[in-house]
Amino acid sequence: MPFPEIDPIAFSIGPVAVHWYGIAYVVGIMLGWLYARRLIETPRLWAGEAPMTRAMLDDFLVWAAVGIILGGRVGYILFYDFPNVAADPLRAIKVWNGGMSFHGGFAGTTLAMILFARRNRIPIWSLFDIVAAVVPIGLFFGRIANFVNGELWGRLSDAPWAVVFPEAGPFARHPSQLYEAGLEGIVLLAVLALAIYRFGALKRPGIVTGLFVCGYALSRIAVEFFREPDPQLGYLYGGWLTMGMLLSLPMLVVGLWAIIRARRAEPARA
Repeated sequence: MPFPEIDPIAFSIGPVAVHWYGIAYVVGIMLGWLYARRLIETPRLWAGEAPMTRAMLDDFLVWAAVGIILGGRVGYILFYDFPNVAADPLRAIKVWNGGMSFHGGFAGTTLAMILFARRNRIPIWSLFDIVAAVVPIGLFFGRIANFVNGELWGRLSDAPWAVVFPEAGPFARHPSQLYEAGLEGIVLLAVLALAIYRFGALKRPGIVTGLFVCGYALSRIAVEFFREPDPQLGYLYGGWLTMGMLLSLPMLVVGLWAIIRARRAEPARA
């Protein structure tokens, strides 16, 4: 099927063009913030009082946005585009030559959470859980924006839903961006919500974080079998492993460790 003709620029105000990709980031962060407020304002989800106030969450929104944007951009440069940036340092600010890395954004947000939790004396694992519960919302909108931009397309396919992307040649490909939006966004959000509202996962700090990290890693590894690897890297180690898979494997280990650690610990108390 042909790629739908969607202009990546949502609208322009004079010389300033507002892209759908930027709107996706803003919408994802704002909806995640609203969901997080609902979590901390629902007493029955916690073993005692919520670990942070609404005012603290509002302050953390800025920290999270900085961690996502800076971490995502730096991660993309280090993991996917370092030789090109080393040859042309100005390329680092040319986001149209390659955008954001989830793994970099994950690292940047983690650092922001650690610093914010120490500054405000918030239990770090509970803050991790709150953020992990809402991240799939941002992932969903981010992957939809990737599809709108016609980037990060999949491998060649003859499936009925395969798409001919304008920049990917004349052959149909897997819409892997939509696969990721479904798995990393909708499915993972539902799994975490079920764990929180049905099984009280927030009462054992670390469970939600571990579930998110494992869920993302497994989803990303699965989709990598359908996603075309970045052209500057290609396939690694034998012609089937990709950088996305390689970066997700340690996440799977860390996620399992977080779940085991949380299950062995006593339920959190205010």
